[in-house]
Amino acid sequence: MSNLYINTTQNVKLFFTPASVGERILAFVVDLLIKLAYVVVAVFVSFKIFNIEEMFKKQDWTVVAIISLFSLPIIFYSILSESLMDGQTLGKKLIKIKVVKIDGYQAGFIDYLIRWIFILVDIQPGFIPGVITMITTTHTQRLGDMAAGTAVITQKSKYNISHTILMDIEDEYVPYFSRNQVIMFSDNDIRIIKENAETALNQGKFEIQNRLARKIESVMGTLNPFKKDSELIEKLLKDYNYHTGK
Repeated sequence: MSNLYINTTQNVKLFFTPASVGERILAFVVDLLIKLAYVVVAVFVSFKIFNIEEMFKKQDWTVVAIISLFSLPIIFYSILSESLMDGQTLGKKLIKIKVVKIDGYQAGFIDYLIRWIFILVDIQPGFIPGVITMITTTHTQRLGDMAAGTAVITQKSKYNISHTILMDIEDEYVPYFSRNQVIMFSDNDIRIIKENAETALNQGKFEIQNRLARKIESVMGTLNPFKKDSELIEKLLKDYNYHTGK
């Protein structure tokens, strides 16, 4: 298993760690237990409320409709969960892994649909195809991931987001930008800006600073009030830490 680098549409390289086979299997087991718990509840409701046992005896076709209705959440569990929870099922969320596109775009319903369709291929027979492809592919992708152009990454890290965007600010620091201006950026935006600004400084690539400054201007809807692009970037980073650190 190697690290996964994703180039975003803004040509910014992001770094991720693919989820291990063990993490993916554990998430699958958690989801399976959730489905089994649902089945237990559904059976109880069917027998106690709908009296499905009597329907069986009378060969009432209503029982088919009831069973089909109760089966829908299990059948569509994965695709609905990943679509509504940004690439996660309850099992993935608990294990802290999620589905992402390897081309930098946000995974969408079609991607989750392709992965869902390939579930039968990946788990038959005896989960062998899925496990073999996860073990042998670079980013632990199963066949569904390869078809959809996705990968499952871990969200666990020995560094949390505060380590990557945190900056030292003096007690008497006075921000230039307002809170409403800086919260136009997310933690991830600030991390990307900070990492690229550091790269530009270390490698003397001032065109990166220029691109970052123009992007900041476009998001905030204002021109750079400072003499240098580096000043704008530094001020944004400090102001973001000031306002969000309260």
